[in-house]
Amino acid sequence: MYAASGVLTVHTERGTSIVPANRVAWTPAGFTHHHRAHGDTDMRIVFLTPSLARLIPEHPAVFLASGLAREVLLALTGPRDHDEAAPGHSRSARSRLLRVLVDELREAPEQPLHLPEPRDDRLQAIARILYERPGDNSSLAELGKTIGASTRTLSRLFRNELGMTFYEWRTQLRIYHALLLLADGHDTTRTAYACGWANPSGFIAAFTDIIGTTPGRYRAGRQTTARASRLPAVVKSPG
Repeated sequence: MYAASGVLTVHTERGTSIVPANRVAWTPAGFTHHHRAHGDTDMRIVFLTPSLARLIPEHPAVFLASGLAREVLLALTGPRDHDEAAPGHSRSARSRLLRVLVDELREAPEQPLHLPEPRDDRLQAIARILYERPGDNSSLAELGKTIGASTRTLSRLFRNELGMTFYEWRTQLRIYHALLLLADGHDTTRTAYACGWANPSGFIAAFTDIIGTTPGRYRAGRQTTARASRLPAVVKSPG
């Protein structure tokens, strides 16, 4: 699953993966999932045969999309999915393109932009608070008082159940909300304050560390990608 423009969120029983326009989401067969598009999103979906699917991870994952992977995805899906007059690929050409895509995904690093789904009632209560108010700067101790749990207990739950610290989880949550705001056209400064950063420079540093580019460059690249994905030179896949 690929967003040629916009942002996707993919939900499985393992949690939520955030898929901006420079990432590719992979969901193997057997995993119940649903997805949601945010902003002006151009979503592309490619299905793999079992023989190709065996070559990439058996768990849901998000990969950095190389330039070649992006072009192959656009070529396989095309901008005119409902235009029967648009040219298509032969079966052999499509097979070759799919193999190139799989090869690119096998070489691509998995990205950590993932929000694990808490199971413990106490963590779920904290998650609800911060999903609704991502700019809330309450400490873990303050949130613990609100829900009736100690800081030590909550820290242990975050490490043991979610595999990350509270700070790491909240940063991922804030980047997730930042991507949605940027997709809706908000600027860097407004997004930074809305998501709880004390100043734009702190937000830019955190965003760059996780996404791999600055918010400003991400917005500019997303707009460029959106225009490129609609170029008529890209052909649609058959069927």
